[in-house]
Amino acid sequence: MNGNIKSPSIGIVQWFHLGDYTKVEKTITELHDIGVSFLRTGISWADLNRPEGKEWYDWLLPKLAMNFELLPCFTYTPPSLGIEAKVASPPRNTKDYADTLDLLITDYGQYFDYIELWNEPNNKTEWDFTLDMGWKIFADMIIKAAHWAKQRGKKTVLGGMSPIDPSWLSLMGDYKVLEYIDVVGFHGFPDVFDFNFEGWQTNIERVQKVLNAHNSEARLWITECGFSTWQHNELKQAEEFNKLLSLPVDRAYWYTLHDLPAEKETMDGFHLDEREYFFGMLTSAGSPKLLHTLLKEYGLKALPEKLKLLQPNPISADADEKPILITGGAGFIGTNMADYLLGQDIPVVILDNLSRKGVIDNLAWLKNKWKDKLQVKVADIRNPYEVSKALEGVSHVYHFAAQVAVTTSVDNPQEDYEVNLEGTLNILQALRKMENPPGLLYTSTNKVYGNLEDLQLQENETSYTPANPVFQEGIDEQQPLSFHSPYGCSKGAADQYVCDYARIYNIPAVVFRMSCIYGPHQCGTEDQGWVANFLIRALGEQSINIYGNGKQVRDILFVEDLVQAMEAARKNIGQFSGKAFNIGGGRANAVSLLEVLDIIDDLPGTSLTTGFGDWRPGDQYYYVSNHNKFSQSTGWKPEVSYKSGIKKLHQWLMRSKGEQDSKSLKEDKKRELKIVN
Repeated sequence: MNGNIKSPSIGIVQWFHLGDYTKVEKTITELHDIGVSFLRTGISWADLNRPEGKEWYDWLLPKLAMNFELLPCFTYTPPSLGIEAKVASPPRNTKDYADTLDLLITDYGQYFDYIELWNEPNNKTEWDFTLDMGWKIFADMIIKAAHWAKQRGKKTVLGGMSPIDPSWLSLMGDYKVLEYIDVVGFHGFPDVFDFNFEGWQTNIERVQKVLNAHNSEARLWITECGFSTWQHNELKQAEEFNKLLSLPVDRAYWYTLHDLPAEKETMDGFHLDEREYFFGMLTSAGSPKLLHTLLKEYGLKALPEKLKLLQPNPISADADEKPILITGGAGFIGTNMADYLLGQDIPVVILDNLSRKGVIDNLAWLKNKWKDKLQVKVADIRNPYEVSKALEGVSHVYHFAAQVAVTTSVDNPQEDYEVNLEGTLNILQALRKMENPPGLLYTSTNKVYGNLEDLQLQENETSYTPANPVFQEGIDEQQPLSFHSPYGCSKGAADQYVCDYARIYNIPAVVFRMSCIYGPHQCGTEDQGWVANFLIRALGEQSINIYGNGKQVRDILFVEDLVQAMEAARKNIGQFSGKAFNIGGGRANAVSLLEVLDIIDDLPGTSLTTGFGDWRPGDQYYYVSNHNKFSQSTGWKPEVSYKSGIKKLHQWLMRSKGEQDSKSLKEDKKRELKIVN
């Protein structure tokens, strides 16, 4: 991963546990997805001494070296060889380290050019310097190992200081260690562990000054740096990564790709420090954080430009109204709602963590169109302090931020719970503390009604229909709640919290239990946004996956109609507070998946290939909203038929595809010109 000629080469730090074969294979693919070509990983001296250690490294190192330029860090004393029986202990015989390094180079030297000697030697959990006052044992061990590595044709990296300590490095110079070292490594974790961090440039200058004083020509690498998102500050993580791109060092290794799984123990102990568990670009369940999304969708070179887009900006001073806050405002519904409000001269504040695919493009489109009428706060609703700050001075809240997929909730119910329920409770608690809280509209889901077994369905050639006459107009709000998935549980529980806080704490709040919404700015997936997903895949000549037989029915609602319903609710929030409404296209817009596929098949530019799989847990065979309760109260009804709406979405996708193809063509021509010149 390399941004440009002047930038350091950017690599990733990823340690693997003995026997993690599956994780290694998965990690290789994930690192290629974000363009990584430099990898720093550990070779544990302690693991190498185990009976299964040799077999593990025989497999691991060739596998990694086939895919990356490898920097192995050789560290951790076998307890049987230590002054004390622990991996951070100095060895009783310093020559043992050099002898093992010699064997290591014999067996695996073909897979690396540089080898890092130890890890964080001025950190007590990595090298117990209370057993080595003054680091004399360490210096003797490193000199022997570095001397022998040079004899074997390898370049050496002095294990990274953490914290950065010029005095410690000067001590290594006094011990003559630097005479054997090609690269000095150092670590930094600004605002996580290094609270008084004075900036990379200042620290680099201090380290270089020590090297100059000892006449050392060693180069400088940042062998480990990172930012923990334990407080859900993903923008800060991306900003810290971006700072590396302009530093005067040859290499910088970012820690790390994956969060540490909760069941693992750190060097400091099991969950003694929660910061240790959240350094990844991906969560331990594989969900992307903002940094990963930026790198995967746009690449390293575009990172500085994209981060400029995300910087906070004040709303125009001449705004006549208080702004409306939209959580998840860069998502599909949020983008359409923001665009509508801004078109009515109502200022908007968007709060979004921007980790989902496509939302940064939505945000760029909004900012380009509306400039300083739009304020952006890149934050996560799981952070109660950011939520409280975002609510200051707003007139209304549209709460759309959520984990939106049933399948994701089944795979990772903990994250689903934290985002959907805890995130919503953070908003409610903040509103509860306000003297005059703004109104709140919360978007719930039809999944709160479960699998609707009492519909008594009939099956025809293309769809299901209810035989029970009670449901001829669809499902109304009298239907009992029945949560059949973690997603249904989290959304349904939040739904009930909103209604209850409205009653108990006098917060003006209303709930929309929504059916399937579709329209422009939707990056549909198999799990959520299926109408858009079908169209996107048909336009891209990709196979469409159907779970079940395709006869399942939904009442689809075009997003412009949803926006009008939400505005009607906002303007009548006092009347509706504490109530929940079923909102969807209704019986007139009830359509099966097979019937939607037939419509798509007739649209220009589409190529339809379908495959069928098993039904998914919690799938509803039939759901149609009976929205009469809301319609009779407001006069609202859907204006866009499903046939017209699908065609409108198709046209928007065709325009977007044309614009994207044109942009790609221009970029290709620019590259060709550079090559010619």
